[in-house]
Amino acid sequence: MHITFFMARKYMKNLTQRTLAVFLVLLFFTAGFGIAKDIQDFDQKRNQLIGDMLDKELPAVHFSHKKMNESQSIEIFTLFLKQLDYQKRFLLSSDVTMLRSFAPNIADNLEHGTNVLPKTGYDIMKKRIGQVEKMVDQILSAGFDVQSDEIYETDPEKIAYAVDLKGLENRWRKIMRAQVLYKYLELAEDQKNAKEKLPDDELWKQVREKESGVNKEFFQRLNQVTLQDHYDRFFNAIARSFDPHTEYLPPTQRDEFDIQMRGYLEGVGATLRDENGFNKVVGIVPGGPAAKQGMLQAEDIILQVAEKGANPVDITDMRADDAARLIRGAKGTEILLTVKKPDGTKKVIPIIRDVVQIEDTFVKDTVIDASDGGKIGYILIPSFYRDFEKTNSGEDARNATDDTRKAIKNLQKNKLEGIILDLRNDGGGSLVDAVDIAGLFIKSGPVVQVKASNGKIQVLKDDDPDIEYSGPLVVLVNNFSASASEIVAAALQDYKRAIIVGGEHTYGKGTVQIAIHLNNNLRGSMANEIGDLGGLQLTIEKFYRITGGSTQYKGVAPDIVLPSLAQHLRSGEKYLDYSLPWDQIGPVKFTSFRTKPFELDMMRTMSQRRVDLDPGWQTIAKVGKMANERSRQTAVSLKLANVRQRMEEDREERKSLRGQFQTSQAGFYDDEQLPTVDGTDMEKNDSLRWKEEIKQDPYVREAKNIIVDMKRQ
Repeated sequence: MHITFFMARKYMKNLTQRTLAVFLVLLFFTAGFGIAKDIQDFDQKRNQLIGDMLDKELPAVHFSHKKMNESQSIEIFTLFLKQLDYQKRFLLSSDVTMLRSFAPNIADNLEHGTNVLPKTGYDIMKKRIGQVEKMVDQILSAGFDVQSDEIYETDPEKIAYAVDLKGLENRWRKIMRAQVLYKYLELAEDQKNAKEKLPDDELWKQVREKESGVNKEFFQRLNQVTLQDHYDRFFNAIARSFDPHTEYLPPTQRDEFDIQMRGYLEGVGATLRDENGFNKVVGIVPGGPAAKQGMLQAEDIILQVAEKGANPVDITDMRADDAARLIRGAKGTEILLTVKKPDGTKKVIPIIRDVVQIEDTFVKDTVIDASDGGKIGYILIPSFYRDFEKTNSGEDARNATDDTRKAIKNLQKNKLEGIILDLRNDGGGSLVDAVDIAGLFIKSGPVVQVKASNGKIQVLKDDDPDIEYSGPLVVLVNNFSASASEIVAAALQDYKRAIIVGGEHTYGKGTVQIAIHLNNNLRGSMANEIGDLGGLQLTIEKFYRITGGSTQYKGVAPDIVLPSLAQHLRSGEKYLDYSLPWDQIGPVKFTSFRTKPFELDMMRTMSQRRVDLDPGWQTIAKVGKMANERSRQTAVSLKLANVRQRMEEDREERKSLRGQFQTSQAGFYDDEQLPTVDGTDMEKNDSLRWKEEIKQDPYVREAKNIIVDMKRQ
């Protein structure tokens, strides 16, 4: 039964350092808890097996070696309760008290296969959701006194669970009042430019109708949550109680994980959205099978899905993620989609599935003009992707390292003054690609240290003495740059190879995960009987800089700090439940890229001078500060006049921000200023738009200036 332990131990014992690096993955997941529905029916035996695996293997394999005891049980319950009703919009305090009585015994229940908490939580939530749905209909029908002054607390951590149904109804009355007021004021703003003005009572009527439709969709989605969903959430709470990046991945979510790492899927290339119980096409992937076939279009509603020669499956009222799973399939197979066109006509559209590249996950590059008239290369790495399955079987597979190398070669066809490597919002990915990409800019040497749970330390090195690019280099980061991004940024900073530029710190994820399919070691007959168990993303190591300090918890501090609109966000490892602490180990020997250090004090002064003189940067700093103050003001007035004033202040801030950027050196992306091309050429249009956005990005502009400063040293 100790499947995951044997798998991890086998990997750790037998793989070489480089092969091990291919298997290890570094991924950043936000603290969201949405779990996709598992299409298969609820199976108690299957869930007992998953619970037993987690109970045995997590304490044995996880880096922290936490024990499954009463203390751990309390932590599991805390996370499960957050997933159940974080915003405190459904559960009563008596419900929570009853659920909490299960908390101390979670570990014992796991050991004996008696996991009753998910079923109890499911039953309570199902009952409360039904009660709240009726409340909301009655609240909307009764209307609101929009002139009375009433305070609504938006931070769930500052409020308690409602004591009774009356208190719950009062909470939802405030929620609905806030939503209605904002929608009314948005419609009233649109009326200023309308040719035909609507009377005020008609505006309120439209608001109520729109809000009623929104709520119908909202409760429809809630009512589709299954008992299996609640067990999946419970299993995920067990895993995340060990650290934020240890996660149970049910089959659908594990598939999404694989797609994210590969950067492609096999299907038709269409994006779906739930809308009024229907699955509407909201986008067609350029170059994908649907785009080439030409019949499926945005705004089409898919009614039925059928494999060639099989009976169609009605997907009305099916969640979009489940519908997407049905539509995906092996390359070369044909699928028949019965769709309803916007004009009401129905068509059966045959599409041959193919590989759909998710271009937004891949490396991009372009050339931009420097402030002194020269040329600067720009490389965006959205993630450190790699198809592990193909790589391990010896097949050719696209990966971030090869694509970055190609980008460098392509850019160097120009006479470059420097390169900007953009790792902003890059949540990580493959560790081997982090090591190899850092190696593109340095001679051979250590890049990162990796410490296993047994205390053994490995040094992952770049063994290639060649340097793809040796000129001035600036690395852009922000507080969403995590994991593999931090390895690259830290290594290039420690080698004095690049200037790191961004907000006050990066995300701070310094842990290593291994992705395991729980079915891998099941015998064939048992696997067929039990079905797909899903997967486990498990933290087994921590990584450290070559200077000895971990990036875990603290992140990487940039050499030059710029103002940020996101400085108020509580984004980072230190804000996550049960994150592992910062620590340090001994340094390793390495040779700096530069014999003479950067004159950072002088460069900071020059950058700060530009920021101080630029109205756009000052607006960023001002708005960032105001957003930080606003984020602390969680209690808001529900009086119409006060809500209107707040919205007007927000609108003026955005207008000022946009105006300052358009007239300043900082620049700003503006849809109306971007050139357009033939609307039928989607790929060309997207590429041109992206390049214009880069040119107007204030952080890229300052990075260009910093490269010019570097040349003068």
